[in-house]
Amino acid sequence: MDPDQLKAWRKSERGRLIAARASLDHATLEQYRHKIDAHLERAFPGFASAKLAFCWPIKGEYDARHLIRTLRARGALTALPVVVAPNQPLIFREWHPGVELTAGPLDIPYPVNSPQVLPDAVLLPMNGWDPAGYRLGYGGGFFDRTLISFSNKPAVIGVTYEIAKIETIHPQSWDIPVDWVVTERGVYRRDHDRLAFLGEPPAGEPSTLASPVCYAAEIAPDYFGKHQK
Repeated sequence: MDPDQLKAWRKSERGRLIAARASLDHATLEQYRHKIDAHLERAFPGFASAKLAFCWPIKGEYDARHLIRTLRARGALTALPVVVAPNQPLIFREWHPGVELTAGPLDIPYPVNSPQVLPDAVLLPMNGWDPAGYRLGYGGGFFDRTLISFSNKPAVIGVTYEIAKIETIHPQSWDIPVDWVVTERGVYRRDHDRLAFLGEPPAGEPSTLASPVCYAAEIAPDYFGKHQK
């Protein structure tokens, strides 16, 4: 597949996967979110003391904001990505309720005038993913350039749904695989260039994040700010 063919294929596949995700009803998306929240809590207890970056959800992506609120209450510092310029690495700025947001590319909100953060871990949404841990994003290449730019690369946890799994994204030299994938099914870890399914983290095991997650119905209506996608 030459570069033009690859670009056209990825565009078509991206559109198909986004449409499939958009066809899921709200109840199903909420069910998946609750499951993913629980898997992340149990599998990554260190998030409670981490500098954790996440992405503001669009187009039916997993909504990490509910879990982020819980983690921040337990000590996590949370941040959102910021596009600085085309073809340049992203930076991350601290975000919590009260930090000013403005709309960036794809109308995704990002913080302004808050401190820059070097994250320990990134929760990264994926339009598509393959058994080797490669991600199909929105085609801008921002996250690949960003991950290469880190002297100490953060742990990258892809968050997505099982319906987004494809045979391959036809990875190229510039594509960076994720370290973990978490779906409504459970947790995958990248070992020896392939994802190994670890299953659903046991609910009964001790964890520093064992108390219940706060969901939207328990949060003040203006908690998530003006931008809700």
